[in-house]
Amino acid sequence: MPTETMNAIRLHEYGGPEVLRYEAVPVPEPGPGRLLVRVHAVGVNPPDWYAREGMPGVPAELKPPVELPLIPGTDVSGVVAAVGTGVEGFAVGDEVFGLLNFPTSLQGNAYAEYVTASAADFAHKPAGVDHEHAAAVAMSGLTAWQFLIELGHDFPSPFQQAQHRPMALDAGSTVLVNGAAGGVGHLALQLAKWQGARVVAVASGAHDAFLRDLGADEVIDYTKDRPEEVAHDVDLVLDCVGGPRSKRFLKAIKRGGSLYPVYFGEFDDEENARLGITVTATQVRSSGAQLAAIGRLLEDGALRVAIDSAFPLEDARAAHERAAQGHLQGKIVLTVA
Repeated sequence: MPTETMNAIRLHEYGGPEVLRYEAVPVPEPGPGRLLVRVHAVGVNPPDWYAREGMPGVPAELKPPVELPLIPGTDVSGVVAAVGTGVEGFAVGDEVFGLLNFPTSLQGNAYAEYVTASAADFAHKPAGVDHEHAAAVAMSGLTAWQFLIELGHDFPSPFQQAQHRPMALDAGSTVLVNGAAGGVGHLALQLAKWQGARVVAVASGAHDAFLRDLGADEVIDYTKDRPEEVAHDVDLVLDCVGGPRSKRFLKAIKRGGSLYPVYFGEFDDEENARLGITVTATQVRSSGAQLAAIGRLLEDGALRVAIDSAFPLEDARAAHERAAQGHLQGKIVLTVA
C-alpha cells in the first residue's frame, strides 16, 4: 500500500530563503497523546529562519537537536484529522491552533499540509477568529503572555538561574514596549493595557496610528528621538528587540522597576542591583492551556492580532524575504490550500 503524501516546505541544507523547497513528503501519523492536524495557516517566526540558517552564533549547549532534511515552523491553525490514543478533549473535525514542540525542537514541522504534535500543545480555535489570525498569534502571543502575565511552567531558563516572575501590572503601572509594532510587541502592548497599565510604545513613526489604535497612550518614534532619553520613571520595559543595546533602557526605569529583554543582552548584575532594577527573561514554551486563555481574549475582542502579509505555503521563500526586510506591522503568515 503506497504511503500517503502531502506538500511541505523542506530544507536539505542551511542557508538563505532559497534553500526552502516545496516538495512531497509522507503524511505523519499521530502517536499516543498526539493529534494529526490538517493545516490551514502557519505563523512565521524568527526561530524559523534561525533553523533555516543552522542557528549560527548560538552556543552548542543552547541548540535544540536539528536534523536535515527539516520542515521548519511551529505555529499552526487547522482542523483535527486524526486523534492518537489517550487523547481527551479533542475530536476529529475540531478547529485548533497551537505552538508545537517548542523549545525542545525547532522541527515543529508546521510548514506542511499536515502536522502532528502533542495534544497539550493545542487549544480549540475561537469560532470568531479565522485560521490566519489564529496561526499568527501562537508563539508571539505566548511570548508576551509568559513575559508579562504568567510564566506557567517550572522549566529553568537558559538565560539565567533565577525563575522569571512577571511583574504585577495595574492602573498605576507604566510599561514601555520597544519594538511595539512587531509580532510580540503589538500583542504585549494590548496585554499590558488589558492589565490596566499605561503603555508607551516605541516604533518608527510609520506605525503611530496603528499603535494608538491598539491602545498605546504614547508613541515614541525612535527615528526621531532616543526612547531611553524621552521616557522617564517607567515601571517596566519589555524590549522586544533586545540584544546588546537593551541595556540603554536602564536609565528610563525607576528604582524597583524591571527590564525584560526578549532577546537577552549583556548586563552587569552589580549595576542592576545598584540601580534597584530587575533584569530578567525567559524562554517561551508551548502551552495549550495558555493559548486557550489568549483565545478567549481574541474572541472577546480584548486582543487583536495584526497580519503584516500573507503568502501561500509554496511561497515560503517570499515570506522569509519579507521577514528579512524588517519593519513588520504584526505577523507574517502562510496559507495552506
